[in-house]
Amino acid sequence: MFRRGFKSSSEETSLKIRRKLQIAPHAPVDPGAVAKLLAIPIIEPGQLTDLPSDVRGRLLSAHSDEWSAITVSFGKSHLIVVNPTHASTRSNSSLAHEIAHVILGHEPSMMYMTPRAGVMLRTHNKEQEDEANWLAGCILLPREALLRVRRLRTPDGEICTQYGVSPAMLRFRLNATAVDLQIRRRGR
Repeated sequence: MFRRGFKSSSEETSLKIRRKLQIAPHAPVDPGAVAKLLAIPIIEPGQLTDLPSDVRGRLLSAHSDEWSAITVSFGKSHLIVVNPTHASTRSNSSLAHEIAHVILGHEPSMMYMTPRAGVMLRTHNKEQEDEANWLAGCILLPREALLRVRRLRTPDGEICTQYGVSPAMLRFRLNATAVDLQIRRRGR
């Protein structure tokens, strides 16, 4: 359960991001542009020259399915490391998720060394993960955009392509916002 006002605040955050990027409230947004706006560099493991080459190799091969993106924080600065082996829709979602953690000021609840990959990772508690998932969804597919594409009767596949999201993310946002129900009730 989210704290009171969190969902509407997340929608507003998504709209503020679009205003700062000078794009329409319903326009698709590139999470990379959001990271740039927030001065969060995005890199790949190959750019982590201090990381042993065998660890970089494992991250991109044998263990590539075990991670998608991670935020490294140092003070008030952040850096996001992305897995370049994943589909763009997963990368967009993961990047938006990590950006959401930064926007929300989340601190990891636990840090641990992965036994198989041999790297330090951080985790957030369930509440923080739920909040980051919700805000990431709003960043990628704000309610205003969903209402617009449904009114225009845009096919789901086209929506996914246009907004760079997976069918699962589109379904999640449509279900969570009840946009389809609202459109049906209005008879449009």
